[in-house]
Amino acid sequence: MTRTKEQSAAALAGKPDFSIISNEKLLQLYAAMVKCRALEERVQILFPQSKLTGKRGAVSREAVAVGVAIDLLPEDTVAAPPGDLIVNFIQGEPLDKLFARLYARATRPSPAAQFKLATVAARANKAAKNGQIALAISSKGSGFSPQALKAANERLLPILFVRQTRLTVEPPRGNKQTGAAEIAAAACGIPVIPVDGSDVVAVYRVSTEAITHARKGNGPTLIECIIEHSEARDPILKMETYLTRKGLFSEEGKHQVAAAFKRELDNAVEAAAR
Repeated sequence: MTRTKEQSAAALAGKPDFSIISNEKLLQLYAAMVKCRALEERVQILFPQSKLTGKRGAVSREAVAVGVAIDLLPEDTVAAPPGDLIVNFIQGEPLDKLFARLYARATRPSPAAQFKLATVAARANKAAKNGQIALAISSKGSGFSPQALKAANERLLPILFVRQTRLTVEPPRGNKQTGAAEIAAAACGIPVIPVDGSDVVAVYRVSTEAITHARKGNGPTLIECIIEHSEARDPILKMETYLTRKGLFSEEGKHQVAAAFKRELDNAVEAAAR
């Protein structure tokens, strides 16, 4: 998914106002999630045994991927798990290249190598003062080492840490689970923001603020995206309910987005399979 120069410039400048999300942006977030769901489902059908595709959980990851990556610049660096294809898609990787990589069974760097890439890029961005950032995403409940978090904070690196935590049972109300990564981050001064990983609006709000924080040279942030294994927490259904309350959702609009993207997927798969 690509952005215009005007959209990229707005993201770099930290606009629009984070307290208000326009209806246009809300619909953009929703459409991106619908596309991500269709992409994941197509990839799972075509490459069910591939180590590159990862495994689809009971609750999808569209809200996290879209919320944190939709306003990234093409020049920003993304370090995602090898199977996390939708983050790359959201940042702008063309569908034909994505499927070509899958058909070629191209290997992806390990999570450790990906994270090292993000750290090196963040250091270079800080030295160049170019306003670019790095995004490091962990999954499967894994976190970031205390040493890495401490080093990033001491150097005020422009990097956003995103940790996805899956819960099978909802904790008692008011009882927040805290992992080693959050403890380590808080101990070394990194802001830690817990958020509902099924709520794309919530993820987008905190990510936008954290990205602007990093672009301004204020250092890293850790966002803890908590994802529950429950059909009631499906991010697309949750967003549809939200849009319906605002008078923005329509089945016809959803069908148009899905149908148009299906054609894009068909063309990309055909081109990559040649």
